[in-house]
Amino acid sequence: MSHDKNFLSVVWDKLKSWEGFLLLVLILIIIGNTSLAPNYLSIGNQMNLFILSIEKIIVALIMAFIIINAEIDLSVSSMMGLSACTLAWLYSQGAPIPVALLAGLLIGVLGGAFNAFWIAKVGLPSLVVTLAMLIGFRGFARVLLEDKSIGDFPVWFDTLGQQPLVGPFPLALLLFFLFVIAAILLLEYSGFGRYVYVIGNSREVAEYSGVKVNRVKTILFIASGTVAALAGLLFAARLGAVRGDLALGFELDIITMVLLGGVSIFGGSGSIYGVLLSIMIVLNLRNGMSLANITGHVQTGVIGMLLILSVLVPNMTQTVRAYLDRRRLAEASSKNNEQLSVNN
Repeated sequence: MSHDKNFLSVVWDKLKSWEGFLLLVLILIIIGNTSLAPNYLSIGNQMNLFILSIEKIIVALIMAFIIINAEIDLSVSSMMGLSACTLAWLYSQGAPIPVALLAGLLIGVLGGAFNAFWIAKVGLPSLVVTLAMLIGFRGFARVLLEDKSIGDFPVWFDTLGQQPLVGPFPLALLLFFLFVIAAILLLEYSGFGRYVYVIGNSREVAEYSGVKVNRVKTILFIASGTVAALAGLLFAARLGAVRGDLALGFELDIITMVLLGGVSIFGGSGSIYGVLLSIMIVLNLRNGMSLANITGHVQTGVIGMLLILSVLVPNMTQTVRAYLDRRRLAEASSKNNEQLSVNN
């Protein structure tokens, strides 16, 4: 019986947490969408739900690491575009597609290392550096392709992006599942994950404890650039063509998914489980708005408001909890003082 009580108490604690609130919101959104489209929960529609945003949710996983580490990478969507444009430009110049793919990935590694140098070594704020590279990477992408659209890739390349590879799952979705497992293992069960949290809580404490802060930040930003580049290549394969504005504005959805998942914008807290729930909320919310014939611009506005709420609500909740805790302590102290007076 005690084991049952312990299990139920753990479940109840989870339901009372931010993840529990997200689960409730997700259920309500799914119920609303099902009322708009009776076949909403069909396997085909749920697969499309993921496939249409698969590149965003892959990048959201590495973004969770970055923000938990008390940093930000605003350049990820521009890196996606630059990687895809590098692939397309090299292919149009006669390079074999495997060489163009490797070059696209290498661009991600170098771009991430460039960000890491200014952030980890020089000490510039990641907000400033990655905002500059949001513009810079996008500019390089437009220089490569100008206003052209390049496609006509080999059939096998388009097939990898557009057709199922194992069962009903395309390559990008299989990679997402692998990245989810890797993210959970790294963040929740490895020493590297503990370093990410410790640095996010306090860089000074981490340095005093002997954590190689610059090394951890360098690894994170190189990983961010590489994953973003891979997502850009997957996007190119899914679309079958590349333009200079590919993945434009994706950073809004990506950052919203992470912050809505309970990851603190100030770093040091959050989990992949919450991010996965928020991914489902954003995907289902966008799909529901599409079913209701809400335009893309309005959808973007809604996601923007969701981003504000994802930062505002947890902070308000924390403030209210701190106030209630102080009030309980004050009441307890007052009762103790009254008791002492009576005893005296």
